[in-house]
Amino acid sequence: MSYIGHEEAWATWRSAMSGERMHHAWILSGRKGVGKSAFALAAARELVAEEDVVQPAGDHPDILYTSHPPKNDAEEKKRADGKPFELARNIKIEQIRQLQQRLNTRPTLGARRAVIIDPADDMEAPTANALLKSLEEPPQGTFFLLIAHRIGRLLPTIRSRCRILAFPRISDQDMRAVLAREAPQASNEMRDAAMAAASGSPGAAIDFVELDLGKIHTLMQQIAERGDPDFALRGQLAGAMGARPKREKQLAAIELARAVVAGHMSGVGHDQIPALVETHAELVRLAAQAPTANFDAGLLIMEIGTLLSNLAAARSAA
Repeated sequence: MSYIGHEEAWATWRSAMSGERMHHAWILSGRKGVGKSAFALAAARELVAEEDVVQPAGDHPDILYTSHPPKNDAEEKKRADGKPFELARNIKIEQIRQLQQRLNTRPTLGARRAVIIDPADDMEAPTANALLKSLEEPPQGTFFLLIAHRIGRLLPTIRSRCRILAFPRISDQDMRAVLAREAPQASNEMRDAAMAAASGSPGAAIDFVELDLGKIHTLMQQIAERGDPDFALRGQLAGAMGARPKREKQLAAIELARAVVAGHMSGVGHDQIPALVETHAELVRLAAQAPTANFDAGLLIMEIGTLLSNLAAARSAA
């Protein structure tokens, strides 16, 4: 996936690598699921590789990758045992401090080392400030790749010290190629729905298929178009979500509702725009709260359904 739709990003990266002085810190910015993580790992391998030095096929000692840790000691034990485990919601300051201790040593195989923070916008302020010290005074030969799904959440002081590499939405043609490769079991109708809901994010489209969001997408569209005066569609929506859906499915449902609202933006009259904007703003609020709030899944999906139903009522009144 890292090589689909990323021609400009690769050209920029390789041009910088061939220059006399490459910038020491980069922000890979774009919506979640467009392939920034895969790009970062591949780009980091190019960065640290040197002629006449055999590079390992697996994990590279000069590529330091930091992401969400296990949620707690119990989840850490599950990871150690090779079992599925739950991630913490944020990258911890302890992880950055451990990383900085590693930076006091020399690279193992060559003169360069790459540090990947994925995603950097999931650092709280104390963690980000700890990382800022390394960005301000980077060790010689150390380069940072900060992955950001929502670049506005990064501290301005971090953004000002980094060069931004933008990852735009992937074209429909490339999206279809990714889905054919990664989700061959999906029907053409499911792929079309996934592409419409994912807004140019292959990762989101694959999640759509794997989380079985096709029926949920259809119900959301029906509610947004004709409303739900007797709550029947909202009941079906709750049933399609399930009694105890995973957090990933809840977050995907919010993003899916935002995509449904965005799909109604074109061709509306001026008098319908305020309702669309208000509904979208409420879904953005839910999306911001959902990663850290313990929402009741049933109440969450009913609130989403009500927002879409109110949108239909406002359009009907207009």
